[in-house]
Amino acid sequence: MLLAAIDTVLLVMVLILTYFYRFVGDAPPVLSGVTVDPVIISALVGVLWLAALALVDSRGEAVAGVGLEEYRRVLNASLGAFGALAIGSYLVQAQVSRFFFAFSLPLGVVALVLGRWIGRMFLRRLRVRGRAVTRTVVIGSHQEAAEVVRRIRRNSAAGYVPHSVCLLDGPAQASPADLAALDGLRRVPYRRLRDLAASGRVGAFVVARELPQRTTRELSWSLEGSPVELFFVPRLTDVAGPRMHVRAVAEFGLVQVDLPRFSGWSHRLKRAFDVVFSASALIALSPLFLVLAVVIKFGDGGPVLFRQERIGLEGEPFVIHKFRTMVVDAESQLAPLKGESIGNGLLFKMVDDPRLTRVGGWLRRMSLDELPQFWTVLGGRMSVVGPRPHLEHELAAFPDEGLRRLLIKPGITGLWQVNGRSNLSLTESIQLDLSYVENWSLTGDLAIILRTVRAMFRSQGAY
Repeated sequence: MLLAAIDTVLLVMVLILTYFYRFVGDAPPVLSGVTVDPVIISALVGVLWLAALALVDSRGEAVAGVGLEEYRRVLNASLGAFGALAIGSYLVQAQVSRFFFAFSLPLGVVALVLGRWIGRMFLRRLRVRGRAVTRTVVIGSHQEAAEVVRRIRRNSAAGYVPHSVCLLDGPAQASPADLAALDGLRRVPYRRLRDLAASGRVGAFVVARELPQRTTRELSWSLEGSPVELFFVPRLTDVAGPRMHVRAVAEFGLVQVDLPRFSGWSHRLKRAFDVVFSASALIALSPLFLVLAVVIKFGDGGPVLFRQERIGLEGEPFVIHKFRTMVVDAESQLAPLKGESIGNGLLFKMVDDPRLTRVGGWLRRMSLDELPQFWTVLGGRMSVVGPRPHLEHELAAFPDEGLRRLLIKPGITGLWQVNGRSNLSLTESIQLDLSYVENWSLTGDLAIILRTVRAMFRSQGAY
């Protein structure tokens, strides 16, 4: 209801602005030879627009406040409404002002997206306070349930919070890390799930284990009539929803998965985006580059840039360039400090690293040391968004599946940058990189860039 009210207020404001800017003092439009009050036309446009937003379920619980799908539906509804308006005006020979298309449409889309963003910020604050959340029951083994619980907690913006778990194995099979993740959650026997669902104390069930077909069917039947959502964690954990489609084959449903491709027009489009974005960033940030270069140079007289060989696309080495944040002989001072690393086992990360220069810590917290890498992107060895570029000895310790990161170019930013950076474990880092490699999209890249800007100011996990 709140989103519907926000949409209505914003569209009324846009249409009022259109009316006063275009129609006041001008001749009214004509519909099949009959003069029509522009107020009526504006009202019809507003009703059609609001109906289109409702028709595509742009305010549904599955999309409201989470991910890009909400914004995509707002855009599709707006284009669909004005497409219908154009076709309808042609069929009835109505002289509808082009100003609606040239002014109201883009202004309205911007206003609606901004309104949804403000709504998200409001919703996020409520969820931080424990309100507007869905209490969730996780069903599976200790290991499976713990992994789902960690993911739910890491993605708190989705509005789901772990409430209880139904464990299908004994505690002897659980690791200390899994037991720690499940600590504080209520244990519910499988036979009591139906009663818990009917009680109204929880709103969602997540099945983390692949149950036998009969058990799955009986579970869904037992929850019929309960005000709960039922989710199943797919076995293909790195495959995002847009790549999965249900098809009726041989009289039963099969899930078709679109295979990832690492060439073609989508990758050419990604490269074009990289060139435009990096060139624009270098031009816009050139004054900042100059200031930072002067500050670093006059700090200790050492070089402005730090150069290091990393491993890129298909295992080819390349040289990255960053603003120098450490003393000149930082590498020679590393050995005595390795015992104080808080990294994920491969990466050396340390709070209050004594090798940082006076401005180095600030540059790292704001991720400003990464900016020279736009030159590397422009040269074609990196992308704006992609997996983290690693050193050769770091990749040598990766499991085989972790090396799939080498199928695409490494990025200045990526899912690792916006999901905790140094706070991530090695397993979590690999999962994020695999997820990106398998499911990347240009719209997803844009979302990661926007989230990176926010992460830069929050400085979470930046060491």
